[in-house]
Amino acid sequence: QVQLVESGGGLVQPGGSLRLSCKASGLFFTRYLMKWYRQATGKELELVASAFSSSTVSSYAHSVKGRFVMDRDDAESTVYLQMESLKPEDTAEYYCNAQDRINDYWGQGTQVTVTS
Repeated sequence: QVQLVESGGGLVQPGGSLRLSCKASGLFFTRYLMKWYRQATGKELELVASAFSSSTVSSYAHSVKGRFVMDRDDAESTVYLQMESLKPEDTAEYYCNAQDRINDYWGQGTQVTVTS
């Protein structure tokens, strides 16, 4: 059974930082393109960052480039999203996604709220 379990969300002030984690199990992790998505209330799902392997440069949405860094630890089957200089507009539910040619798996999400 495939599981993606996110953690690390919370409440933070503008300018603050958070580090999200997504632990995968039940899949051959290195075969999967790993992504972080987010969805704010009333808005569409947005692709935030993606990384195919630990040695591949991650790609980022324009809205987070320079502030967010995605890392993946293939040995631990885990991806991270380090978020710096957070803004109120970063408030959203953040989801981890694992995708290969056939499968598409999602985590349950972790809420990030940026407010003063």
